[in-house]
Amino acid sequence: MSMFDVKRVSTDVGDSQISFETGKLAKQASGAVVVRSGDTMVLCTATIGSLRDVDFLPLTVDVEERMYAAGKIPGSFFRREGRSGEKATLTARMIDRPIRPLFPKGWHYETQLVAIPMSVDQVHPYDILAMNGASAALAISPVPVEKHVGAVRIGKLEGEFVVNPPEESHEELELDLIVAGTDEAILMVEAGATGVSEAEILDALDIAHGEIKKLVAAMEDLQRQAGKDKLEIAAPKLDEGLLSEIRSSHGQALVDAIATEGKLERYEAIDRVKDEVVARYATESGDEDADSDRKSEVGAAFDSIEKDTIRKAIAVEKKRPDGRAADEIRPIETEVDISPRVHGSALFTRGETQILSNVALGTTRMDMRIDTLGLQTTKRFWHHYNFPPFSVGEAGFMRGPKRRDIGHGALAERALAATIPDEESFPYVIRVVSETLESNGSSSMGSVCASSMALQAAGVPVSAPVAGVAMGLIKEGDDYIVLTDIAGVEDHLGDMDFKVAGTADGITALQMDIKITGVTFDILRDALDQAHKGRQFILGKMAEAIDGPRPKLSQFAPAIESIKIDPEKIGAVIGKGGETIRALCEEFEAEIDVEDDGTVRIYAPTGELVDGAVSRINSMTKEAEIGDRYDAAKVVKTTTFGAFVELVKGTDGLLHISNVKPGERVDSVDDVLSAGDLIDVTVVEVDKERGRIGLRLSDDPSIEGKSPEELAAVGSGSGGRNGGDRDRGRGGRGGDGRRRERERRR
Repeated sequence: MSMFDVKRVSTDVGDSQISFETGKLAKQASGAVVVRSGDTMVLCTATIGSLRDVDFLPLTVDVEERMYAAGKIPGSFFRREGRSGEKATLTARMIDRPIRPLFPKGWHYETQLVAIPMSVDQVHPYDILAMNGASAALAISPVPVEKHVGAVRIGKLEGEFVVNPPEESHEELELDLIVAGTDEAILMVEAGATGVSEAEILDALDIAHGEIKKLVAAMEDLQRQAGKDKLEIAAPKLDEGLLSEIRSSHGQALVDAIATEGKLERYEAIDRVKDEVVARYATESGDEDADSDRKSEVGAAFDSIEKDTIRKAIAVEKKRPDGRAADEIRPIETEVDISPRVHGSALFTRGETQILSNVALGTTRMDMRIDTLGLQTTKRFWHHYNFPPFSVGEAGFMRGPKRRDIGHGALAERALAATIPDEESFPYVIRVVSETLESNGSSSMGSVCASSMALQAAGVPVSAPVAGVAMGLIKEGDDYIVLTDIAGVEDHLGDMDFKVAGTADGITALQMDIKITGVTFDILRDALDQAHKGRQFILGKMAEAIDGPRPKLSQFAPAIESIKIDPEKIGAVIGKGGETIRALCEEFEAEIDVEDDGTVRIYAPTGELVDGAVSRINSMTKEAEIGDRYDAAKVVKTTTFGAFVELVKGTDGLLHISNVKPGERVDSVDDVLSAGDLIDVTVVEVDKERGRIGLRLSDDPSIEGKSPEELAAVGSGSGGRNGGDRDRGRGGRGGDGRRRERERRR
């Protein structure tokens, strides 16, 4: 008899089955579920810790990639997984965002959700399974969440929507949309696209919600079979009498403070009113604990009044804190070439949000190596986002990017990626870094705008400029208002954060978080339409600073040239043991990559050095033609009938004895030339069938000013073998040289 009481449910989503199983693994967690599709399997746990004396939800979400899941060994020096990578971090954020609003008010138990991919088949991505598994683990745990969250990916491939498309198709998707929600409403959307319409987004959301309902039903079934009793939590209640007194005594002062211009000035004005309220209603009794509790109670009451005041002013009275209309965008200033030595830079200022984006171009050897469970192994374009504390007027630690920074950087990267040229047409690696210098609402969308301008300033031939705008929603009963370009307070107190980025023709990235269940498709349609208008306006402002990619790269950018050579000539470029290519790299301060198909990429600090390297490689690989001139060609061997001269590595020509000193008879070549001498020669004869190349001195009066046709008539009377072994035979190189030596002896 088995020691495990295993419960299992499953449902069909798209073309695959997703199953949820509990009762075998990690039984000491408050809730543990193994979610599986195909051979991808993720262990998801929900664990309740100790009760904390805090006024926030102490929830943490961790996704831990294990490389063994895909049969890999970590690429780090220690051969052990380290800090979570970008994929795991973004997945953890997608788990957190839709689940967090569902926790009951007053839940102050430390709670941790952990997802560990145990097996990955690289067909069914683990991110969607982890999102569903985390909610299923909460469903069977004692945590009294209001609803269960299902998640699904909708892809658009060859014009058709596909539910949970296989991982191998992700690079070809026109739309990659991840949706999470309950059986009643959508709560989170994350998308990247190549430029889709607002109508297509709504269609995809509708399809996704139908699949989400199946997943939620499966979680409810699992909860009925294996769920633990839920803990009862009393929601904190505020003293209605205290609320009434504060409104009466300080309500108008709060309204006036909220109307203060400037974010920091507004915060200071509100804090002064709050200090007055606390001083008046939280009188000291001498009991330290009681006084602290009373201050917290008064502070919470004031915060509740502040939230209600701002929300009602916006939703009912249609008055935003800074006085703007619902669809009005704050003043925008755009500028390029801020940082003189970087390859491209731009400054985007919108109200009190300011972003400086800088572009650095590199060689393909500098591409990003990706060591994850996915199929992608390298990246040649990426975007990083930084959020220093001074951007919001604070002093704080700066110890690397936080999860929010990684998420914002990835969102901007998705928005821009669709416009980046392919490697064949632009053989550079591209890194963009956005520095948040000021922040008061939607610095991530400001990063999209600044980075798009910086790419154009750098001369990257992007297909179109990209702009982004953040939309908000305040809903009070039946009254609601969709807000364009939300400020920080509207984001914090609002019911929706809806970020849309794209070109003039379509959406390239989208991120949405909804905190309430009453957001209908009509509201989403209004938000998308309003975002479209806002995006067009911002694109116009960006065009005032730069209207299209510059035709030339910065003088400080590495110069890159790509040429094609005959694959049979690759050996001549590389040389024995790589000596030739190393010498070229050293001479021209270059990096040279040679591919099997004959593609040669040359990277150097300046265009002049690149041109020099290209010219040298072309001369090394080019078939000699009549009229070609070779300056400072090296004499490699002298014979009784002439001198063999190295034109390029592996190709020699013959300067006949009758031509070593024009106009004079020479008894011995050695009287005029010696091995190692450098001379200027011109090709006057090419016999490809016999491998002969005949030369004359370039200053020979008999060939001066003659065309290739006239030079062919002159001829040389002797030739050398192309690529022949100059040490083979007593008389010269190859059979032709030996034959001529025998003829002279007769």
